[in-house]
Amino acid sequence: MSEFLGMDILHGGQFSRDQLEHIMDVAEDFRRRLETHKSLDLLRGYVMAALFFEPSTRTRLSFETAMYRLGGNVIGFSSAESTSVAKGETLADTIRTVDQYADVIAMRHPAIGSAAEAAAIAEAPVLNGGDGAGQHPTQALLDLYTIRRELGRVDGITLVLCGDLKFGRTVHSGVEIYKHYNVRLIFVAPDALKMPAEVTERLRAAGVQFEETTDLPAALKQADALYMTRIQKERFADPAEYEKLKGSYILTREMIEQINPRLVTLHPLPRVNEIATDVDSHPGAAYFRQAKNGVYTRMALLALVTGRVS
Repeated sequence: MSEFLGMDILHGGQFSRDQLEHIMDVAEDFRRRLETHKSLDLLRGYVMAALFFEPSTRTRLSFETAMYRLGGNVIGFSSAESTSVAKGETLADTIRTVDQYADVIAMRHPAIGSAAEAAAIAEAPVLNGGDGAGQHPTQALLDLYTIRRELGRVDGITLVLCGDLKFGRTVHSGVEIYKHYNVRLIFVAPDALKMPAEVTERLRAAGVQFEETTDLPAALKQADALYMTRIQKERFADPAEYEKLKGSYILTREMIEQINPRLVTLHPLPRVNEIATDVDSHPGAAYFRQAKNGVYTRMALLALVTGRVS
């Protein structure tokens, strides 16, 4: 029986190195199989509930695409306002109800810890598609897959993470995964948006090599890959604070060509103004390929947690 069968995917720190490598290998197998087949029959008859209490484009659509590519079906919603939550229903009761219909649940919710709350209630496996400023493990897994695809390796690279590291759930999940690899991390952020102390303390305890700076050009000189993130307006209680910080870092094609032409650039998207559109045509601009990789990675997770792949 697969160790993944029935597993809830809640945070980046839950995986071993062997588990991460297995997820990557399954994702790669699905990528290759989809080169010759539009869809597979692995999850025919299975139902995924996509519960998106918070706006999403790539995460929701890639989860749904992954399920359809596997031959399964999708139910769910893309706005809490269209559900009984608008009438005052609790998250717990929503999950208890949906658990009667679905074989697997993919969920995004604005509250930190909401995915863990859902997982404690549901019999179906819960895949966390983002819980507020907490975790986004499926994004971190597709990021890992993208790095492996773009660079041919993960061990031995220098990875710069830039932007909103305080509220950025993708980087919070990502660093928990990168600690299993020989990756040197450079955190670039304004002082007000630095990586939370509890995260850096865990990295130190795990012996992970990292440094913190506000100097993006200096970091880029050392980088194999850059993981850019947007300053998240929706996480600020004070709009004036957002306005002060929103343009802290802007990556341009000129910067890349002058500092590090071989740079691979990733971004979880959506972007606002932190990556200029002239970067899009740079060979190392991987963020739209990264979005596509979300389908393969989420296919792997869906197949693994349902036991259809071991």
